[in-house]
Amino acid sequence: MKEVPFYKPLTDKMEFTYISEVLEGNKPSKIDQLEESAAKFIGSKYAIATYNGTAALHLAMCALNMKRGDKFICSVNSAPTVAEVVRHFDAEPIFVDIDTDDFNMDIAKLEQTLAKETHKKLKGILVPHVGGQPSDMNPIYELAKKYNVEVIDDAVSAFGAVYNDKKIGTLDSAMSCFRFSLQLRYSIGGGGIITMADEELYKRAKLLMNHAIVSNGWDKYGNLGYIYDVVDIGVKYDINEISAAYVLGQIEKTNKTIARRKKIAAIYNEAFEDCHNIKTPVVKREHIYTQYIIKVNKNRDKFAKDLKEAGIFTGLHYIPLHLLTYYKTKYGLKVNDFPSALTNYQQILSLPIYAAMSDDDVEYVCETVKKIAKHSV
Repeated sequence: MKEVPFYKPLTDKMEFTYISEVLEGNKPSKIDQLEESAAKFIGSKYAIATYNGTAALHLAMCALNMKRGDKFICSVNSAPTVAEVVRHFDAEPIFVDIDTDDFNMDIAKLEQTLAKETHKKLKGILVPHVGGQPSDMNPIYELAKKYNVEVIDDAVSAFGAVYNDKKIGTLDSAMSCFRFSLQLRYSIGGGGIITMADEELYKRAKLLMNHAIVSNGWDKYGNLGYIYDVVDIGVKYDINEISAAYVLGQIEKTNKTIARRKKIAAIYNEAFEDCHNIKTPVVKREHIYTQYIIKVNKNRDKFAKDLKEAGIFTGLHYIPLHLLTYYKTKYGLKVNDFPSALTNYQQILSLPIYAAMSDDDVEYVCETVKKIAKHSV
C-alpha cells in the first residue's frame, strides 16, 4: 500500500555540504551564518538561533522579564507550547476564542478580553499565524498600543509569511519566534529563530540564552575564557553547529518550499472544490500553507481513520487548549467556554503538504480524499 507521511523535510546537497563543513572544523561558525541568513531573509535587524521553537518562545518571555503572576493573552487554538512557556514562570495564560475561517485569534474577542483584563500585570499578546496564514496584525497592534502591552509572534508556521507586503518578523511586534522541522517528533536537526528590532531586547536575550555568563571571550576552539561571571538566572538554549548547518540549508530553500506548497494547495483547492462534506481553507490574507487545513462537515474522526487506513497520515492544528487536561483542571474551564474553537476542532483536519511531496503523492491524496468523501454520510 502506498503511504504518504504527514511531513518529511526536503533536503539536498546543501545540508550535507554545510554539515560536512562543521565536521571538518575549518569553516566559519554556521550559527553565525544562520543568524545572518535569517535576519537577511526576514529583513529584521537582529536574529537569534535557538535549539528549537519552544526555546525561542521561552527565551522571548525571559527577555521580557516575565515574573510570577504576570499574564499573557494567547489564542485558545495554539500548540501546547504556547501556554506552556507562560506557565513556566508561574504566570497566567488568558485564552481568547478564534475566527472560524482563518483559525487565528478573533479580533473582537481579543478586544473584549483586553477591556476586561485591565490588570497591571498583563504583559502582552502571543499572536498565532495558523497554518501559514497571518493574523490581521494592524488592529492587533492598535489594541496593543491602546492597552500598553507587547505583541509576540507565535510564528511557528510563518517563516516567510507576508502581511500587507511585509514579512512576519518585520512588523511592530516586539519579537517573532519561528521554528524549523516543525512537523517531526524526532527531527533531523531542528531549530528556532527569534527576530527583533530592539537592541536592548536582543542583548538581554543573547545574555540569557547561555546561562547569563559574561567573560573575556571564547578561545578559537570555543572554550570559555579563563575569567567569567554570571549576572542573572539564564537558560541554555543556543543551537549547536550541526543543527545550525541543517537549518541554514532549510532557510536557503524557503522560497522554493513555499512555492511548492502553494502549488500543491492550488491542486488541492481545485480537486476538493465540489467535494462532498469537505470545505477547503478560507484565504483572507496571503497564505504560505505550512499546513493545509480542511473542514470535514461530518464524522471527522472516521474520515481521518479511513485516510490512515489508505496510507495517508493527517494532523490536527490544534486541539483547543481549554480541552487539554492540565488547563481544563487548572483553570476550571468548560467545554463550551470557547465555542468557535470547539466547533472548528470537531471539523478540522490537516492534510499532508510539504515540498518533498511528489506529484504522485499529491494525486494519491486528491483521489483518496475524494473517494472517501464520496462514500461518507
